[in-house]
Amino acid sequence: MAFAEMLSAVTTTTRVARDVNGALLAYLRLTKPRIIVLLVITTVPAMMLADGGVPSLWLMLATVLGGSVVAGGANALNMYFDRDIDELMLRTQDRPVPAGQIEPEKAALFGLALAAAGFFFLQWTVNLLAAGLTLGAFAFYVLIYTLVLKRTTPLNIVIGGAAGAMPPVIGWAAVTGEVGVPALIMFAIVTLWTPPHFWALSLNYSSDYQRAGVPMLPVVAGPQETRRQIVIYSVALVAVSLLLTFWSDVGFLYLAAATLLGAGFLYFAFRLLRSSSARASGDLFRYSIAYLALLFVAIAVDAQL
Repeated sequence: MAFAEMLSAVTTTTRVARDVNGALLAYLRLTKPRIIVLLVITTVPAMMLADGGVPSLWLMLATVLGGSVVAGGANALNMYFDRDIDELMLRTQDRPVPAGQIEPEKAALFGLALAAAGFFFLQWTVNLLAAGLTLGAFAFYVLIYTLVLKRTTPLNIVIGGAAGAMPPVIGWAAVTGEVGVPALIMFAIVTLWTPPHFWALSLNYSSDYQRAGVPMLPVVAGPQETRRQIVIYSVALVAVSLLLTFWSDVGFLYLAAATLLGAGFLYFAFRLLRSSSARASGDLFRYSIAYLALLFVAIAVDAQL
């Protein structure tokens, strides 16, 4: 009998541990951690460029941690408000809220708690400007993009992308206490990068968006017009990326990297314009991630030289 009771206790403990781990993983997924990685990629190089070297490790960690917490809160609220849409889309049906892993109200409270905690942490450890800019990006993403733009206009990604483009500005403000021209150029780079990056993905999921009633560009304007717009924004992106050479302290290394990476971006964009294959759009989507990461790595490296 004692052995049976011990075995039952072990089984119960194992089940509880599995449930706890599952719940923790579900809450982590609410924050969309893969998206937050892009925040880190664009924040730290901007801080290095603003400093002209390497800022204090604590300042970089505090800025990235606070920004990541607020961004995670914004993503959690996005999943709360988009739960009706996510239920209808194959790509998002397994998200924690539509999958029934987390109750909607708990997801909303979790998102608000993260936003508040991140804001006060940044205000305490960095400065009020960086904290205010981060909170502004949070509000824009949740209130403007999620609740209004996403459901009403095919320009949702074009305008809404501004929220995801704030990390370089926040990083610059964390170091200097102000917003400089180089920060605004980096903001423009990420803003212009967002439409071709996301439209390349949405071309392969247009039926999902149509089913959910989301006016994404491929649904409203059609695939060919979407490919044409991708080319237009790609050209603008490459042009703006080169401006950083003239309005900051980056030099030849960044110029060479921006030129080569931009040529690759244009290659995949024009290739997609001539092809209707899912592979072509997938290739551009994947390259766009590498492009942004390597471009900002070039900023960081050049700032040290």
